[in-house]
Amino acid sequence: MELPVRNMAGEVVSQAQVSDHVFAAPMNRDLLHQVLVYHQANQRQGTSNTKTRGMVAGGGRKPFAQKGTGRARQGTIRAPHMRHGGVVFGPHPRDYSKRIPKKMRRQAIRCALSAKANGDRLVLVDGLSADKGKTSVMASTLKALGVESSALLVVSQSARDVSMAARNLPRIKTLTADLVNVLDLMRYDRVVMTVDAVRRTEALWGDADEAAGTA
Repeated sequence: MELPVRNMAGEVVSQAQVSDHVFAAPMNRDLLHQVLVYHQANQRQGTSNTKTRGMVAGGGRKPFAQKGTGRARQGTIRAPHMRHGGVVFGPHPRDYSKRIPKKMRRQAIRCALSAKANGDRLVLVDGLSADKGKTSVMASTLKALGVESSALLVVSQSARDVSMAARNLPRIKTLTADLVNVLDLMRYDRVVMTVDAVRRTEALWGDADEAAGTA
């Protein structure tokens, strides 16, 4: 398939032929959901913790006599129903990480990129740069490219001026092509990719033999 290539002023300067295997893959919502949950689960720290009645300090003696007070019998002031008592079935440190086959992750990236391309939310540019990392230059460039909300900027290799210029813009993130993932692709409304990043993406995710094996 062909996609228009724009310059930093937003003008169409050429057409780029991109891989149908990467940018025109059939949608698989169930696969996207599985990989999205995988990424979100792996980001969880799992450090939440609460104390049970056996962990709360104090409460060593019986608060009052078993009989004769007219009140319900109590064995400790650290019981879960008492103020400052322990917590019943509260969270404890655990590992939330999941595993998923590599072929599923790769196919999910193709589905997400194809969804952006089919929805006119993938913008190709011949190059991205910012004079001395100025945020104002990047803001003007994104406005010219039609970015009105959030955007993911994808470059072929680390570009310090681009990342510095974009880091102070709200809802804008810069990634290299080899770090593209489903979570970021789904989180941001538009994807702005350089032509070099497209070629790098095709080299990474465009294995036709693998696609035939998973079909």
